[in-house]
Amino acid sequence: MKYPYGIADFRSIIREKYFYCDRTDKIPLLENTKSQLFIRPRRFGKSLVLSMLENYYDVAKKDEFEEIFGGLKIGKNPTDLRNSYFILKLDFSCVDPTGSAEDVKKALFNHINACIIEFYKVYNYKGFELPAIEIDREDALFSMKSLITSARMTPYPVYLLIDEYDNFANTVMMGVQSSEGRYKALVHEEGPLRTFFKAVKASTSSSMFDRVFITGVSPVVMSDITSGYNIAENIYFEPEFNDLCGFKQNEIEDVLKKIVDECGFEKEKIKEAVSLMQTYYNGYIFSHTADEQIYNPTLCLYFFKQFEKSCNYPREMLDDNLAVDEAKLKYIAQIPKGSDLLMSLMEKEQQVVAAKISKRFGIEEMLTDKSRDNTFLVSFLYYFGVLTIAGDTEDLQVILKVPNLVMQSLYVERVQKMLLPEPDDRDNGKLAAEKVYQKGDMAPLCRFMEERYFKVFHNRDYRWANELTVKTAFLTLLYNDIIYIMDSEKEIDRRYADLTMIIRPDKRYGKIFDVLIEFKFIKLKDAGISAEQAKKLSEDELCSLSEIVKQMKDGKKQVKEYGKKLEQRHGNLRLQKFVVAALGFERVCFKKI
Repeated sequence: MKYPYGIADFRSIIREKYFYCDRTDKIPLLENTKSQLFIRPRRFGKSLVLSMLENYYDVAKKDEFEEIFGGLKIGKNPTDLRNSYFILKLDFSCVDPTGSAEDVKKALFNHINACIIEFYKVYNYKGFELPAIEIDREDALFSMKSLITSARMTPYPVYLLIDEYDNFANTVMMGVQSSEGRYKALVHEEGPLRTFFKAVKASTSSSMFDRVFITGVSPVVMSDITSGYNIAENIYFEPEFNDLCGFKQNEIEDVLKKIVDECGFEKEKIKEAVSLMQTYYNGYIFSHTADEQIYNPTLCLYFFKQFEKSCNYPREMLDDNLAVDEAKLKYIAQIPKGSDLLMSLMEKEQQVVAAKISKRFGIEEMLTDKSRDNTFLVSFLYYFGVLTIAGDTEDLQVILKVPNLVMQSLYVERVQKMLLPEPDDRDNGKLAAEKVYQKGDMAPLCRFMEERYFKVFHNRDYRWANELTVKTAFLTLLYNDIIYIMDSEKEIDRRYADLTMIIRPDKRYGKIFDVLIEFKFIKLKDAGISAEQAKKLSEDELCSLSEIVKQMKDGKKQVKEYGKKLEQRHGNLRLQKFVVAALGFERVCFKKI
């Protein structure tokens, strides 16, 4: 089977018989509104949706309809509007975001002009006698007006498709601090992006653009230009479009069955592969009333291609093309309250509660977010795909969670860099962590915590410090999703183990250990000593403190119970079990069980 990894040309995918999950049955639903804004995270298949619409509505491809759509759902019952439009397609990811605001304006106008020139040449070549379109190199809005005037002298209206409408603006927004002025120059007052969408609005209102479909990653930019263009209907929360992009569970299973069969594996391999993909890639829900989780399509195609080619799972489950999403977390960490939000997500089972996901909010609202539940920051992370909808609380607030292990790895990396900004510290910490799963030796990691990591937490509020904070510190260094399925707060018979590291099924040939850790946190006042006294204790004296002995006893019992259940569930573990007790943020006592 051929997988269209990195290919967003709908016509090529169908004609060259690439793997494709049919979404053409969504086309009639999309015709219910003339102007739409559709938002999804990066690399989620938005460009392919646009290409599908382009091929379906393009009047120049009327003779190819049966070849392209005949075998698809829409081919059996096409709408009246098929192949009845001129298509003007703009892709703002092609706009160079570097330089001054004037440089970006020039790049934007150059792109629009280039697309208009292509529009004129292609349709004339295909026999549509369009009147001449005047191109103004300094003013692409004039060129666009000329295109519309020319098209109105034909029987065909224009369908405007804009891909990644916010791409270059987001790049400017999340750049260095000096970029703030450039961003405002693009979206505020008479900035080029605002004036462009004003022109689109005017053309749509007067039926010069009969239809408009816009894709992007977040509503932030659209909100900042909202007075310039406020007639696009938000369709990105509608349940019928939850799976417009992305793959469904049954589609994943069908592909894996074929690969397992071709590779000559036993049928049990299907269940193993499905479980691995669920853990690493699944978990996205884009509507409050949708009940099916969606897989990231780019990650799935990456997995399928690697698995089919070598009959082995990918060594690294995170495709490098998704790794750049870490930049969004870096941006969040730099703005007010952002770093606290990331730490909170790491500490609270990768979940956060908010009053709502805001449908429209500008950059100023996000940077000056005073809401108790960080509504705008949380919404920002949702739109960029590093949080997803997980349900409602009893008070009908929205629960959002980190969707899968791939995204969790980005959080871990960001928090690690936030807490240990020096590369040498991070390297030393990782070397100490490796001893835990390579040798079953916890001592070097505990020493690193005492000598280096705990100093960071002295700057945090002691009142909120507990075993979750300690667990976060250990997790950032132990995290290794190349070898392990990492699970913080793993549910075992309706109880939760603090941290489990279970070797991936395809990595069990090595000599490393599975790991189970239970964390305990004892406040200095509960132990009856000061920070200075704690620092002077020997290891034996530390571990002999009555409160630590008590917590260790409790942790030992839990670890034994959890370990027994894990062995029953997985069957072939080389399990190393530990209880780790932190005395304030001064000392660490551990016991290998």
